[in-house]
Amino acid sequence: MQLDRRQMVTAGVALVGATALPGRAAAQATSTASLAFGPSTPIYALGPIAEAKGFFKSENLDLKLVIGNAGTHGRQTLAAGQAMFAHGDASHPLQLSNRGKKCKIIMASQMIASISNIVVRRDLFDAGIDTVEKLGAYKRADGAKPVIAATAIGSGTWMYGTYLFETKGFGDKINWVAGGGIKTMIPGLETKQFDAIVAVPGWVIEAEKGGFGRVIYDTSKAGVFEAAFGGTVPVLVLYTLEETIQAERAKVQAFVNGMYQAMKWLKSASIDEAYALVGERHYAGIDPVAVKAEMSFDKATWAYDGRFDKAAFERGGKVWYRAGTDIPPATYEDIVDMSFVEAATAKFK
Repeated sequence: MQLDRRQMVTAGVALVGATALPGRAAAQATSTASLAFGPSTPIYALGPIAEAKGFFKSENLDLKLVIGNAGTHGRQTLAAGQAMFAHGDASHPLQLSNRGKKCKIIMASQMIASISNIVVRRDLFDAGIDTVEKLGAYKRADGAKPVIAATAIGSGTWMYGTYLFETKGFGDKINWVAGGGIKTMIPGLETKQFDAIVAVPGWVIEAEKGGFGRVIYDTSKAGVFEAAFGGTVPVLVLYTLEETIQAERAKVQAFVNGMYQAMKWLKSASIDEAYALVGERHYAGIDPVAVKAEMSFDKATWAYDGRFDKAAFERGGKVWYRAGTDIPPATYEDIVDMSFVEAATAKFK
């Protein structure tokens, strides 16, 4: 069969188009990643918000949320290679780095610890144990130390709780135990298994509403956290392995872009809008009033630009580098990489 010149040109263009299409499709291909955190409370709402708003999809990133019962879940899951990113206490990437899993903090989400409120048993409060100092000096009926529950030993609640009592001279006068999430923390307080818990704002509301406990250290009050810790610190951060940054830089940038957009959305959204977006799916079984109260606190304390400076990092060192944490000091330059946030800021002005 003979082809004239016009048919040959048409066929050639079609062939070029056909061979170009796979490349174009590949350029738009969706990559996969996962984000680990825990427990399922609004302090970790940025990931669910970014997912629900489609911010990851807009970056061609299919992100899976891997949720556990304590802050240590993110660290452990990342270390095991079961997640690419983690959201948790800033001490976690420091701990991993010290254990040979070099990490980088790529974004901050909270600069005042909403996770460090202290709620004491209601009967103890009624008996006069209404300050951190009185709780530290309290003895159980058998003469034992007071039992205070953090979500897990080594978690963010433990890190900030132990620091608070140490600075007040009660570091060796507390029996710290792992209390898990809301399904075990509040019942443990109610049954007097715990004398006090280190609580996120929602748990404060739940404990007081149920009549099981009363807050005696409340970081939602202006200046309370700064007075104890010397100013703001990078409390909650997003982090990943250093090798991930080296091998998957574009994917890391896509992840940070999605989280940054979630921050921007949350800053302008109302609490009711935020709850409507993720409340029923992620916080079912928790009193909506408590969830919204926690969202309100978090909304007021999130680091909306995702950045923090060397001075804030060094203030955090007072919390991280202590006896019992087994974390050697690290420099800001060694553990922090703000380049992804800088790029996201430039892209989403």
